[in-house]
Amino acid sequence: MKEIKGGVCAAKGFTASGVHCGIRKNKIKKDLALIVSEVKAAAACVYTKNLVKGAPILVTQKHVADGYAQAIIVNSGNANTCNANGIEIAEGMANLVEQHTGIAATDVVVASTGVIGQKLSLEPIENGMSDLVKNLGKNSTDAAQAIMTTDTVEKQIAYSFTLGGKTCHIGAICKGVGMLCPNMATMLMFICSDVNISPEMLQKALRLDVEDSLNMVSVDGDTSTNDTMCILANGLAGNERIESDGAAFKRFQKVLHAVTTSMCRKIAKDGEGATKLIECKVTGAKSKKNAKKIAKAVVCSDLLKAAMFGADANWGRVLCAIGYSGAEVDVNNVELTFQSRAGEILVCEKGMGVDFSEEKAKEVLSEDEIVIDIRLGDGFGKATAWGCDLTYDYVKINGDYRT
Repeated sequence: MKEIKGGVCAAKGFTASGVHCGIRKNKIKKDLALIVSEVKAAAACVYTKNLVKGAPILVTQKHVADGYAQAIIVNSGNANTCNANGIEIAEGMANLVEQHTGIAATDVVVASTGVIGQKLSLEPIENGMSDLVKNLGKNSTDAAQAIMTTDTVEKQIAYSFTLGGKTCHIGAICKGVGMLCPNMATMLMFICSDVNISPEMLQKALRLDVEDSLNMVSVDGDTSTNDTMCILANGLAGNERIESDGAAFKRFQKVLHAVTTSMCRKIAKDGEGATKLIECKVTGAKSKKNAKKIAKAVVCSDLLKAAMFGADANWGRVLCAIGYSGAEVDVNNVELTFQSRAGEILVCEKGMGVDFSEEKAKEVLSEDEIVIDIRLGDGFGKATAWGCDLTYDYVKINGDYRT
């Protein structure tokens, strides 16, 4: 497996584009993206479990019910949620793709992100379609930028790998740095691959993966209404079709996990107002389930996040989160270390504090990537979760997000 350039366009047969069509008032910011496959592709999706769902999710669920899709259209700046004509707008976006590309509207994935409850007109999207289609190419940067809301950088990744002697590719773009405490998906993420795989096995790979990747990210404890993750696999790599469990499927799972965990780190590090990526690693738990509960509780703790912002080695906040996580754990076995590029420092052993240098701890926690290493000594369960610090800027960003 080798990291390459190209994002969602790294795989054979995929092109993408992004333009400013006028949904956003800021003309510098792109607000409409399109991803197209040369041929119909196997499709798999996961969505938010928030009971309030954006209209595009309902339309997409219908369009991918047969396990296939060929294009993805996304707007930013307006979530198309809680709108009286939301379904009409989402279907209209798919119809515009059909009019301008010939791809059937029923083979189009639709997604939106932005402010909830704002009216959305189809007019700017319609006006932007000609340029959107004309600009389709093998560079996914414009598309990655067009789906951003409060993100400060575009997020994309791609890998090449082999399956059965065939060179395959997989790449992704995503957005999401707020309203992130997932339950199925966590943001908008679109993955494209040229692997030949059945829709059933693609959905299985995605369903299994999100439990250890996207569902282990938290920025602020909120769950968005529009979270959608979609993967398209068009089969143009020419590998023997993956239709069951086996070595090829496991290989694909491994590469998919590399994509999603890379994106998890990018999302958490770019959390709204964040200055630090927090990675919590838990080992020695009684079970994987217990390890996940603990890791997630730690990265979700506002008190812990605030301590990381201040580079304060207030390790008691980690123990506190472990204690209320709901996990079965012997707190008298807990060992805790803070780590970063500046080194590491042991702060707790057998559930009790140990003497440590506050100066060294400050140095370790002043880096922009912090690892909280929790060793439980109860078993063999392990898990990793990703989060960020809580800063003054988070409040500033969300204090006037709509206005």
